[in-house]
Formats: sequence, C-alpha cells, structure tokens
Amino acid sequence: MREASARRTPALARSGTRLATRTPMHIQHLMTKQLVTCRPEDSLARAAQLMWEHDIGCVLVTDGEGRLVGLLTDRDACMGAYTQGLPLDRVRVSSVMAKEIWSCTPHSDSRDVETIMRRHQVRRVPVLDPMGLPVGIVTLNDLARAARGTPAAAINQREVEATLASISMPRHTA
Repeated sequence: MREASARRTPALARSGTRLATRTPMHIQHLMTKQLVTCRPEDSLARAAQLMWEHDIGCVLVTDGEGRLVGLLTDRDACMGAYTQGLPLDRVRVSSVMAKEIWSCTPHSDSRDVETIMRRHQVRRVPVLDPMGLPVGIVTLNDLARAARGTPAAAINQREVEATLASISMPRHTA
C-alpha cells in the first residue's frame, strides 16, 4: 500500500500539479466512513451483490485481521469475469482485485489526495488509520460534492475538474 504522507508533501508541491493556493481540508471531513468490504476468497458474485445492495462502485478487500489487501471495482469484476470466461460465482475476488493501492490517512490534505488520483489515475483512495486498518474511503465523487458545498478556499472546482481530466486520460494507446 502506498500512502500520502507528510514526507511526500514537499515533492508533491514542487511537481507543479497544484493549481491554486487554498486552505487545506483534511480527508476525514470528506471521506465516506461506512465501508463495505469483502474477502479475497469471496466470489465476484458476492462482491457484485454487495456493490448492488449498497449502491457503490467498489469494495475494499480485507484479510482476516481487517487489513486492506486489495480494492475491487465494478469494472474489475466485469472485465475479470469476461477475460476468464467464467460466471461471477466461479471467479475469486483475489484473481482480479487491484493489489497496488494508493492510500492516505484521515489527516491527509485533500490536495495530496487529488495528486494521488491524478498521478495514478484512480478515482478512489482508501483512508487508513495508524495501524493500517481502513477507516474510510475518499472518491472523486466526494471531492466533487465538496467543491460545490464548501467555501472556495477549501476545495477548488477547477482542481477537481483537472483531477477528473487526468484520471480520464487513456493509459494505453493503440
């Protein structure tokens, strides 16, 4: 797991990815705290059921001790079943989940999380406590909603737009 930390902040600031100076907002004020999780040994059918029942696009994958070991999106489940040529109930979450995950802490600055999203083209960033256990998740949707409902100094709409544009760039060209 990779995490936004105070040590990395100066490098992020020098990278030129920040578009404006603003008052930082801690992720703990933006994150979704009601987590939906599954296990690596669960089937994609179970993960899809959880996503449907909770109206979400991803589930955190945790081990028996509650540690984050992966992240599964609705697209991962769909493409995983398709590429393996198997029904959802025959494909294990562990075979298609993302194993390299970028995370942050509740006290991470929203700007640093936006930078993670841009650089790694991810829409969701798990929030981990000091023990490495998931306590929330922050999504591009959370940032967009916050940009409309907070003072302009906290979350900048143009920065959220830039984050969406960066995430949406094709990773591979034909």
